[in-house]
Amino acid sequence: MKHLAISVLLFAAAATAAPPVRILIAYHSQTGNTEKLAMAVRDGAASVPEVEIALRKVGEASVEDIVKADGLAIGTPVHWGNLSAETKSFLDRVGAALGLGKKGATFGEGRLAGVFCTAGGPAGGQDTARLSIIAALLHMRFVIAGGVAGDGYGVLGPQAIGGAPGGVAKNDLDDARRFGERLARLTKQFRSGAGK
Repeated sequence: MKHLAISVLLFAAAATAAPPVRILIAYHSQTGNTEKLAMAVRDGAASVPEVEIALRKVGEASVEDIVKADGLAIGTPVHWGNLSAETKSFLDRVGAALGLGKKGATFGEGRLAGVFCTAGGPAGGQDTARLSIIAALLHMRFVIAGGVAGDGYGVLGPQAIGGAPGGVAKNDLDDARRFGERLARLTKQFRSGAGK
């Protein structure tokens, strides 16, 4: 009888436990460099306990992936100082999935988001590409989490220059891991009410 009571209590506790925090990392990659950054973001986010990570190419992220995400990281290669068309299409899908055109839609309310990018050179438009995505996310009422550089300064989000040997430099991957950890940790805090 005692074991049955303990089992019932454990089952009830498990049933009422909050679902894990979910982070969707969606990226577009042409040369593999943005994908490398996305994997580093995933590794950083996965270091936070009780966080589930979904790593998807932007064309493969489902409506369910978007709707269930408490946190969202979007990665793009830089095209002419802006985000890629594929990434823009994904942003449109995020808006539609979260209520675009629906009266009273809350969009990204209560969710965190951040961005990362890769470019072909040091003056390739990384800031403008990230700011374009951030502007769209702000319009959708997401709270934006930036990255932290190796020097400890806040940044718009990780970036890499694809011209480095091997495609992405180690310090860029380190920045991406720090960003992933920070996004997951802040998302977890925000969802628990600490961000209110």
